[in-house]
Amino acid sequence: MSTPILQRFTLPNGLRVVLYPISGVPAVGVSVHYDVGFRSEPEGRTGFAHLFEHVMFQGSESVDRMEHFGHVQAAGGTANGSTHQDYTDFYQVVPSAALERILFLEADRMRAPRLTEENLRTQVNVVKEEIRLNVLNKPYGGFPWTVLPGLLFRTYPNAHNGYGDFTDLGRATVDECAAFFDAHYAPGNAVLTIAGDIEPARTAELVHRHFQDVPSRRLPPAVDLSEPAPDQELRGEHLDPHAPMPATAVGYRMPDPLSDLDAYLAHMVLCVVLTGSGESSRLKRRLIHGASPLVTDVSTGCGLFGALEARDPETFLCVATHPQETSTDLLLDVLDRELEDLAAKGPAEAELMRATALSSVSMHRKADMLLARTRVLGAQEVLFGRAELVDELPGRLAAVTAEDLALAAKSLRPDARAVLSLRPAP
Repeated sequence: MSTPILQRFTLPNGLRVVLYPISGVPAVGVSVHYDVGFRSEPEGRTGFAHLFEHVMFQGSESVDRMEHFGHVQAAGGTANGSTHQDYTDFYQVVPSAALERILFLEADRMRAPRLTEENLRTQVNVVKEEIRLNVLNKPYGGFPWTVLPGLLFRTYPNAHNGYGDFTDLGRATVDECAAFFDAHYAPGNAVLTIAGDIEPARTAELVHRHFQDVPSRRLPPAVDLSEPAPDQELRGEHLDPHAPMPATAVGYRMPDPLSDLDAYLAHMVLCVVLTGSGESSRLKRRLIHGASPLVTDVSTGCGLFGALEARDPETFLCVATHPQETSTDLLLDVLDRELEDLAAKGPAEAELMRATALSSVSMHRKADMLLARTRVLGAQEVLFGRAELVDELPGRLAAVTAEDLALAAKSLRPDARAVLSLRPAP
């Protein structure tokens, strides 16, 4: 099957639009990615970006509270939203005939959401309950993404907990919501992505019809995320009253995916070599499948929320759950030895072939379903200005060389990392 021809245009109000027609798919995916996330929220208002994502479902100029979901479900579709470090997305997939209904709904809340005291207080309570469920009352809840950044990074945008502090959430006001909307939810700060069973000319006409009168607004300056990498090993401890056994998270700084994408991709393949190819992966063979297992589970990953889901600076992760008798230093010794071996010798030919093939296939699968592809297109456009990456990445991952992987392993230095030890607490 031929690769779809991606098209893009920009409305006079600044809204960027990506169209991605896919033949043979009797449905359409629609997403709106706003260039605002955890790292954009003001100090003293941790969790505000996630809270505002919830508020955006509480009705708009022509749509009552929670009615957005009702319209999508009545059309036979699904809808949701999510908040990440650098973007917030709202997405749905529906039968093709319902496309205009979805465009109307998204344009209506981009124009004027219902920002009321009742809606805000309701969603503050919903978000607090979500934090209780997913973090406070759950073993290993939020570990490591809510706590490791505070050790690895120093500046507020990069270091703070994006889920939010209960006190900060409780102090949020309607006026602050209105200011946040005005600053960050302008059409010029958004990407509208439409993929699936679409005719581009007709779809562009519908986009103009529903979005062209959304007023443009002055955009805020970009958040300054820059900060130097650590120049020493950083150690910290996190207590978890629900954890049955200890865990260790190790975080390193990643290459910038915008300026050095090939080096970033080499780190993605390195993850597969270390933990992503089953029993044959290096860390699982050493730590789990040896004569004396040291851990119950170990994984590596690029990005706190997944690969290519945030701008620089981003985190390379190694996370292990282990018995009390397995010390953090013992785990680090095994990790360092494997990284040193890869840096000095590179991977074996068969090892590299397996890792690049699995990485390429995984990237294909990530964007296999219509809704997933729609979201990936929008995220790559808003973060890197290149929705085309969705079709380029599998081939680029397959082309990673042994030398690339050796350099990636060499960059993960013991003197420039954060080591966070989770301890079960009474």
